[in-house]
Amino acid sequence: MAREPYSYRSDPAVPPFPDDRPIIIFDGKCVLCSRFAQFIMRVDKNRRFRLLAAQKPIGTALYAHFGLDPETYETFILLDEGRASIRSEAALQIFSKLGFPWSLSAAARIIPRAVRDPLYDFIALNRLRWFGSRSVCYMPDASEADRFIA
Repeated sequence: MAREPYSYRSDPAVPPFPDDRPIIIFDGKCVLCSRFAQFIMRVDKNRRFRLLAAQKPIGTALYAHFGLDPETYETFILLDEGRASIRSEAALQIFSKLGFPWSLSAAARIIPRAVRDPLYDFIALNRLRWFGSRSVCYMPDASEADRFIA
């Protein structure tokens, strides 16, 4: 999955999009993932993050670009400064950028990724069964529209 920063800009399958702020690409039909997006909007007082449903054409193209399955969305992607992070590392980076007290989660980096990622994968694999799915992607209301990439 390692690629040069902003490699997607030269991929003809990825439509252009604003990438001047960190972007969280999430499964918009997953209830857990949608609630995570709502959490981000609520606690991200500086409006640092943008959100993108994986089911949107740009989201699907980015999943494919980074070698991830563009149909199962087994992880979300954090796209920051042109670099993609996934699984537990993406989660820790997001929380660290949210400020105190969320940034304290960075202490979890003492746990090796070889331990963190299987736990993340177990939750991701069971998320739809445990939390359910939506019939349509989560959509923001008008006051949040600028925080989403269509």
